[in-house]
Amino acid sequence: MLLEGSHALGLPLTQGQADALSWLAAELARWSSRINLTAILDPIEMADKHILDSLTVLRALESGPLTLLDAGTGAGFPGLPLAIARDDLSVTLVDAVAKKVGFLKHAIAHLGIAPRVRAIHLTLRGNPAKEGLGVFDAAVSRALADPGRWAALAAPYVRPGGTLVVMAGSDAAAAPLPGWTHPSLERYRLPLTGAGRTVLAYRKPPR
Repeated sequence: MLLEGSHALGLPLTQGQADALSWLAAELARWSSRINLTAILDPIEMADKHILDSLTVLRALESGPLTLLDAGTGAGFPGLPLAIARDDLSVTLVDAVAKKVGFLKHAIAHLGIAPRVRAIHLTLRGNPAKEGLGVFDAAVSRALADPGRWAALAAPYVRPGGTLVVMAGSDAAAAPLPGWTHPSLERYRLPLTGAGRTVLAYRKPPR
């Protein structure tokens, strides 16, 4: 499903990447039988609405080595699939729920992607230096559906010239956000369920 779905999106995975993501999905289901990490447990929906949905962010990211902040990552989406699909991404996964960060650290260790990928138990409060995070080339969040709220939170964490990614539903518009350039917009249908998605990429103007 992952190999076929990624090809349908024009974002093909290798067999090794698909195997790593399949392990991640199975492990997420196993952990969720004990602690509440996700309400999506059906294999088709997990492949589509967690993993393939995460991969749609790839087109919003510039090429070359990048640092990426995944804010409110939950069980690791979209950050973990992005890190598996692109080995030139350095991803920081941040979540305020300790049990979710515990799962992320377990997954990172098993997948052998540390120190390029790290998980931090933290509530973002707009002070990256004090929080020990620094600034990033790009930031993304599935947890914050309101673009305005997400843009305001993310602004201190994105370097000048960096990218703010907004993951939204099928009917989202390319609305302007104060302090960011007009976005690029791509619309998708997830290949397994047909659910509509929109990915917007805003740029932070250079100083």
